[in-house]
Amino acid sequence: MKTDVEELSPTRVKLTVEVPFEELEHAFDVTYKSLAKQVRIKGFRPGKAPARLIDRHVGRGAVISEAVNHAVPELYNEAIQKEEIFALGQPDVEVTKLEDNEELAFTAEVDVRPKFEVPDYEGMQVTADDAEATEDQVEEQVGNLRERFSTLVGAGRPAQQGDHVSIDLSAAVDGEQLEDVQTSGLSYEVGTNTILEGLDDAIEGLSEGESTTFTTNLVGGEHEGREADVTVTVHSVKVKELPELDDEFAQMASEFDTMEELRADVRSRMAQVRRMQQLNQARDRTLEKLVESVDAPLPDSVVEEEVGRRRQSLEQQLSQSGLTKESYLESQGQSEEEFEEELKQGATSAVKAGFILDQIAIDEELSAGNDELTQYVVEQAQQMGVSPDQLANHLVESNQIQTAYTEVVRAKALDLVMEKATVTDESGNVVEKESADEAGGAEAAVDAEAAAAEGAEELEAEADSPEVRDSAESGAEAGRS
Repeated sequence: MKTDVEELSPTRVKLTVEVPFEELEHAFDVTYKSLAKQVRIKGFRPGKAPARLIDRHVGRGAVISEAVNHAVPELYNEAIQKEEIFALGQPDVEVTKLEDNEELAFTAEVDVRPKFEVPDYEGMQVTADDAEATEDQVEEQVGNLRERFSTLVGAGRPAQQGDHVSIDLSAAVDGEQLEDVQTSGLSYEVGTNTILEGLDDAIEGLSEGESTTFTTNLVGGEHEGREADVTVTVHSVKVKELPELDDEFAQMASEFDTMEELRADVRSRMAQVRRMQQLNQARDRTLEKLVESVDAPLPDSVVEEEVGRRRQSLEQQLSQSGLTKESYLESQGQSEEEFEEELKQGATSAVKAGFILDQIAIDEELSAGNDELTQYVVEQAQQMGVSPDQLANHLVESNQIQTAYTEVVRAKALDLVMEKATVTDESGNVVEKESADEAGGAEAAVDAEAAAAEGAEELEAEADSPEVRDSAESGAEAGRS
């Protein structure tokens, strides 16, 4: 087999393969065995007809076509390994020469992983937010806890902003009552402006048992957008009463005896949460800085695939939430063009980050072991709210083992960069870069890992296969980050 590689662009190559017919013997053997089982030739049992009779029965051209269809994928894979091409996605194949008993020649155009060098990241400077919780933040959390133990009591006065009222609503258009636009005993907080435009102004100043009518445009339903006369009747006006922040409250709201102990616990919990947030932020900013430091061309097809994946994911989330894309864009204050541009920028950055981490993994000869894959399954299962064995089985059945393997190796590559980076907080303090598990949650991970053992056995067997390990170097999953 003779091969030649032409670089069409920094991210796409054209591979030319020429093969003499004698090297297609295996493909013809497979083809004849397959056709022999399908054709019925008098005097021969199924599968026993000789090649010359099969040629005569189905036509030599059909035999050659079948053999070539079988041979080309194998020859292509052999050629890219020989030429050390890191192919991405499926190739565009064209047979350029096919002469019986002479030669087969074909070309294959395919996107490839770009070639670039990762700059030295030793001592990379990264800044993250401070992790220490301020006293104002502690008091805000205590205040939120206090809100949860609030009670509603009669205000004994007309309604005003912040009050909680029980109301009836009814609407009429051109004097005709709308049966489907009325409700009774609705609980509402005055000032939130979450139901109808003008409702808050109408309620303010009303006492229990009083009613008023105002004009507004209806939202939703059969009469959406129509102007209607809406009547609101107030049945009760209540005000939120908060408990005193004393030791009695601490005993009621927690396992502590004093407010001092409760605040200390809140402060400690907040410190743990903010510490985790700081580590995650440092990790994200390290990757962002690494991406900014590398100039690498990206295959358009890989970026477009990532854009499509992200768009589909968002549409599924919106559908599950009962929202439309239009309402989502409105809530974000974005136009369709701005949304698409943001989507493309995010996808481009993600693809580039994936290539960079893949290159670091290759340079540093990183790989993933069975224990690391099992831990990955545990963590992903916890986030998804499923059992680890269910997720492990799903990964195997859906042929996503390579994706899991790539994700683990990329995480190790980023860990390596983090180890060599210098991370400080905004106050100038050096941030200790222990893993998320060491920072908290390790005990839960141990329990979950035990539950994952049975379901991960099949995953580990798959991970030991050469195909999976080779995928880290082939860049097959370069579109994911």
